[in-house]
Amino acid sequence: MADIPLDREFWTDVLKRVVRRTRNYGEAEDLLHSAFLRMERYRSRQPVENPAAFLVRAAMNIRVDNYRHEQLSGDVAADLTHESHAHAPLQDEVMAARARLARVRKGLERLSPRTREIFLMHRLDGLKYREIAERLKISQSAVEKHIAKAALFLTEWAEGW
Repeated sequence: MADIPLDREFWTDVLKRVVRRTRNYGEAEDLLHSAFLRMERYRSRQPVENPAAFLVRAAMNIRVDNYRHEQLSGDVAADLTHESHAHAPLQDEVMAARARLARVRKGLERLSPRTREIFLMHRLDGLKYREIAERLKISQSAVEKHIAKAALFLTEWAEGW
């Protein structure tokens, strides 16, 4: 088992490698600390042949885990508030989208009730053609024709909007 060198050169080199991958010195230090703790837990069960490689890989894995956790918990939104404004749609784009949506709603009202029902079951409820056919006790071919009819009509209806 390779022992971990306690010299400054080893730690500086490992930290540089983590900084190079993260492009953030402060984050790299925290990741390296967490990686060291992870390696110590691992070393209690198995030997670590290459401590530097283990630390760098563990630091990057921890970074990925942290990112995924933030995505799931929604904390990323708070960190990226200044960026979210840059990607937000412009007011006129929002108004145009609302107008298109209103146009499509009016088009849906013009469809026959059965065609509208089948189309919405597929598009909104995410049901497959086979599932719709089973629920409504019609052929899958009939479902395909209703959806094609609705899609064609709505495409033409909303054209230019």
